[in-house]
Amino acid sequence: MESSAAASPVIGTKYLDIFVDEKEPRNGIEALLKELRPLWKATEVKLKTFTDGITNKLVGCYVDQAMEDVVLNGICYKFIKGTVLNMGLLREPSIFRLVAKEMAQLHSVQTDNCYPSEPVLWKTVSKYLTLLRTSQPSPKANVSSVEMNGVPTLDILVSEIERLKEHLSQVKSPVVLCHNDLLCKNIIYIETQGLVKFIDYEYTGYNYQAYDIGNHFNEFAGVSELDFSMYPPKEMQLEWLKSYLEAYKECTGYEPVVTDLEVLKLYVQVNKFTLASHFSWGLWAVLQARYSTIDFDFLRYARERFKQYFKKKNDILALQLPL
Repeated sequence: MESSAAASPVIGTKYLDIFVDEKEPRNGIEALLKELRPLWKATEVKLKTFTDGITNKLVGCYVDQAMEDVVLNGICYKFIKGTVLNMGLLREPSIFRLVAKEMAQLHSVQTDNCYPSEPVLWKTVSKYLTLLRTSQPSPKANVSSVEMNGVPTLDILVSEIERLKEHLSQVKSPVVLCHNDLLCKNIIYIETQGLVKFIDYEYTGYNYQAYDIGNHFNEFAGVSELDFSMYPPKEMQLEWLKSYLEAYKECTGYEPVVTDLEVLKLYVQVNKFTLASHFSWGLWAVLQARYSTIDFDFLRYARERFKQYFKKKNDILALQLPL
């Protein structure tokens, strides 16, 4: 893989034409560090592989045991020292309020580069469907037609997404800057500062506010072993959403006063968009099963997401927005 590195914000982004071999990364990493950390001695550099990612491989490079300065390859990020959230911490009120506040701050970001604020959701789903229609399974992936049992046919998927799109277009959720992949492993809790930070912004883009929150609520079920009984109950959601709305209003210049009606409206919007989250990640997982050589059961994941979609669809679509 080729590796790029971010330089000073004053001079912009710096691209380094350096090849890092995934299987034997040391030589490429040392070449990269000569540019990024010229004072580091190659013999003192230690490597740490972070294992929480599913479709990415992240290697941290450092020289001091305290890991105060860490470079992450192949895209170079700032290293945030803290606790990676798990499914238990995700449900702690003191922490999920911080998550709600951080998401509100992200959603309130305004860009000045005239970037079109169109939701990425439907373009992404359309791209996935096109790829499924035109692609063939990779021989490496070893996906048979028998293994595809439990995944809806392409005709069903196309028909289903059209109905869902029509329904969600009536929900009127604002389009904001979204993370779009806020699973627990992408949230770092910094206890000493009393805050959380989000990481892994690869899927970031403009999207529906309710999608980003609903997608996060779906992630309460985990990834490797999905358990949708962990989906946050209504009482927890209402508390989360109230914290979010208070922070969002404050960030956008309004008084942080939130009514029960506003919270309930967002609750309905969010739960409706959880269906779009199940659908898009289900499609993503089918494509990963076709092409990825990573040791993860993407087809099982796809089946579980589509199963939950159809299980909850009728009840969720029946929810009425409060007047």
